[in-house]
Amino acid sequence: MKSRFLNSRSVIALVVVFAVVFGFAFDLYKIQIRDHEEYVAKNNAVDTYVIPIEAARGEIVDRNGNSLVTNRQGNSIVLNAVYFPSAEENDVRNKIVFNLIQLFESMGEEYAQNLPLVFDKNGNIQFTDDEEDIKTMKSPDMLNVQPYATAQNCYDAVIEKYGISSEFDKETALKIANIRYELTRLLFSYNNPVTIAEDVSDETVAMIKEDKNTYLGADVKVVAYREYVDSTIAPHILGTVRKINAEEWEERKDSGYGITDQIGESGIEKAMEDKLRGTPGELTVTIDKEGNVTEEVTKQPVQGNTVVLTIDRDLQILAQNELKKVCDNVSLSSSAGAVVVEDCNTGDILAAASYPTFDLNDYYDKYSELSRDERNPLWSRFALGAYAPGSTFKPCTACAALESGAITADTGFYCPGVDTFNGQEFHCLNSREHGYENVKTALRDSCNMFFFNTAMNLGMAKLDEYATAFGLGQKTGVEIAESTGILASPERREEQGGLWNLGDTLQAAIGQSDNLFTPLQLANYCATIANGGTRYELHFVKSVISGTTAVVNETEPAVAQTVDLSQSTLDQVHAGMRLVALEGGPYEIFGKMNTPVACKTGTSEVISNGVKRNNGFLITYAPYESPEISVASVVELAGSGSETAQLTAQIIDYWYQNNTDTKVNQKGGRLLG
Repeated sequence: MKSRFLNSRSVIALVVVFAVVFGFAFDLYKIQIRDHEEYVAKNNAVDTYVIPIEAARGEIVDRNGNSLVTNRQGNSIVLNAVYFPSAEENDVRNKIVFNLIQLFESMGEEYAQNLPLVFDKNGNIQFTDDEEDIKTMKSPDMLNVQPYATAQNCYDAVIEKYGISSEFDKETALKIANIRYELTRLLFSYNNPVTIAEDVSDETVAMIKEDKNTYLGADVKVVAYREYVDSTIAPHILGTVRKINAEEWEERKDSGYGITDQIGESGIEKAMEDKLRGTPGELTVTIDKEGNVTEEVTKQPVQGNTVVLTIDRDLQILAQNELKKVCDNVSLSSSAGAVVVEDCNTGDILAAASYPTFDLNDYYDKYSELSRDERNPLWSRFALGAYAPGSTFKPCTACAALESGAITADTGFYCPGVDTFNGQEFHCLNSREHGYENVKTALRDSCNMFFFNTAMNLGMAKLDEYATAFGLGQKTGVEIAESTGILASPERREEQGGLWNLGDTLQAAIGQSDNLFTPLQLANYCATIANGGTRYELHFVKSVISGTTAVVNETEPAVAQTVDLSQSTLDQVHAGMRLVALEGGPYEIFGKMNTPVACKTGTSEVISNGVKRNNGFLITYAPYESPEISVASVVELAGSGSETAQLTAQIIDYWYQNNTDTKVNQKGGRLLG
């Protein structure tokens, strides 16, 4: 038995020995024969890193190909971990950073200063005002201090973290800490160089390139910076770009975004981010065992797509300038307004202006000032401003009443100027007595009494049905941020904890009560009446041209809803709106125009500095017989809609003097349709 046991052990041992020998032999075969080249390469190369190459964003042009937003090349200074001393060499790192700071300051360059710590005039360290940045600085990933840590605690922690020598005075130490903190904040690594100064001069670039030892690890990156042909054109439409924030990066990093990438912040830049963003390239960096570095572009970056807008550049400029004139004429210090021009038959927005406005080139430098301005220049009044529309709502009431049979073309109501409904006294404008009015003359005279009586017959449910069909109190579909507005209704009032009375129905019928609509909604509502009842989704993007294939993807007109309006209803409402232009408040301006128009004025009461004032509204379409464009305007504190008639007339005159089928493209662009 013992002999057999020993024999078994001997056999097992021999098997193990053979297995080990075979394993070594197989590994030797792999290394020296089968995978010889791969192992030689691995032996010769210590590491390979892939660094993304930023791609330029796509351009934004107007409907005729005129450039609105382009790119220019500039230089950024980055720190590259391949050449920069390691994290253990704090003294060397800090000396290089100090050298760079001295260079930047001598050349007047701005550099990274995102550490939320500053010295006050007494030399005491303080937090900045940005609470989110302070929270980030204290977090475990950064300084890892307690939430209640003082500014001095944070300063001491950052000096210790980065080993900043006491040989530097405290102001210089904080400057060095800012750049070291930037490296930590932006995940500095071999794969991720970090920008420490943007848009620097050629002289600064030359000095860094000529003295690589003093500025070891500093490199120059050619960057595409956003540039505006005219930074005052359509800022609320175009929008802004900025560095991606941490939250956005977490959401988008799997889609190829880097922590230092640019991203659209607002307007078309944000709405069309996926189209405008280019495809990053790749720079492959190889370091061999001797420490030699080679770089090769292994993937070329591809610029983003070109976004073609529906707006006409020159019409946009005209609309902005004329809107400013009207508002300043009303009040240099208080008035504001908006105007929208729409293609009635496509939903294209041809121009949209808001005043006061701002300069895109100043947006970041003057953001604090702009955001505190009481006149809200950053606020897009045409898209986000919701106003009580006043009498511009009356064509909607007329359509609803005629279609439902609440009135007919022959229905007449007597206007005494002042009348009582359900025990409550109601007034026509200025308590003026109009006498007998039918729907056409009531639109011309903006007779409240006619529409009060109409509302008694019509009822709120039917009125809301048509207002909803016209898109009032609803988003229009534009690509940029817009307000929903409010459509007055008993249901909404009750949801807010209030009560709905008969008087509210009467007020709603003349555009008061809870009604609040945007100029975009008013322009689209006017266009829907003008074209016979087809409400289109509004859009600013006409097409997208692929940056790789040059294929043009057109935005096809999209019908949001068809309002069922008979020809007799259209005839009455159109005729009434034509009478406003010929015999109403704006007749002195519209009566002289070569292009016949139809319109409706409106006012709504507001309180400004404790004084009752009126906002003025005007909706217009042209030409009267075959409508092509609609224009909606609001001027705050204007007193009446007629005061905006000159603005509208200028827009319509421009369009029909310059926008012919054989229109020659403006200088500097290409014809895109």
